[in-house]
Formats: sequence, structure tokens, C-alpha cells
Amino acid sequence: MDLEHKFCRFDAEVTVVEGMKIEGYASLFGKIDQGGDVVARGAYARSLKRLTEDGRVVKMLWQHDPAQPIGVWDVVREDERGLYVKGRLLNSVAKGREAAALIEAGAIDGLSIGYRTLKSTKNDRGQRLLAELELWEVSLVTFPMLSSARVASKGDELSADDSALRELAESLEGLRRNLAGV
Repeated sequence: MDLEHKFCRFDAEVTVVEGMKIEGYASLFGKIDQGGDVVARGAYARSLKRLTEDGRVVKMLWQHDPAQPIGVWDVVREDERGLYVKGRLLNSVAKGREAAALIEAGAIDGLSIGYRTLKSTKNDRGQRLLAELELWEVSLVTFPMLSSARVASKGDELSADDSALRELAESLEGLRRNLAGV
């Protein structure tokens, strides 16, 4: 199975605190994304347990680029809403400083997970229900897949109706799928 990406954008759910600390939800359970996928509660549990047992961690990347780690996730856990993450952008990494500035300015407003699907089913509406995922990384991204969620800097208020950005994200995802032959 290939590595997949699932994008989330959050309304004041992910914040940058003290310039370099970030926290929020990288994935929300039960929400349909633009690709027609729904992540089930508990989908990350086995993966997170395996990572802990193996002494490994979920990586924090810039735009899913494995050559550009930008920080450290100190906490990655499931709760009743979804996959909660809390970590630090690294001040000693140029891209980490850049990411903090872009989030504070509102230029970057998304998180995305990199994962492999281990168990899934299709429902009668054609949606893929993701029951078990192997989580590899959580990235800061420009265009997230779940348009009802977005990142905001602490104290910022974002408009709930951001249809132009949503349409652009949908168009780019359609183009990505066409280029990938999906």
C-alpha cells in the first residue's frame, strides 16, 4: 500500500503560542473530506501504540517533504474528537521559523497527515471509511483536504465562510488526482 495524505484545516483549533509552540487536531473523526473519506474513531490507536513500543515518534514535516522536518510533536493522541497533536516548531531550523511566521500571518492554515491505510470499507454513498491507519507524519500544509477545519494564530478570528479558498483547494486536489491517475 502506498503512503496517503489526509489534509485538515481548522477554525482556531491549531494555534501558535509563544512563537514556536503549536497544538490542535490533525484529523477529525466522522468528518467527510473532499476525497470522500471518513476517519473512524480509533483508527490511529494501534499505530500510536506500535510507535510508542518501538520508541519512534510521528514526524513534523513541511508540506509532506521528508527532507524538511520543521519541528517535533511532543504529544500525538486520539481523543473523542480526533487526532490531537501538540509540538514545537524548531527555532534552529530556517523552515521552522518560516512556518511560524506564515501561520501567524495567516498564509498557512492547514495540517495534513501522512499515513498508510490498513483497514477500510466503502459505504453505500461511495465514501471510504478508514478503520485503521498507520500514521507516519503530520505536516503543516498550504491546502488541506478537510475544508471545514483551519489553522489560526492565537487571537486571530477566521471567517467561517471562506468559499474561494475552499474552491481553490478542491480544484488543486482534483488536478493532483488527475495527474496521479486516481
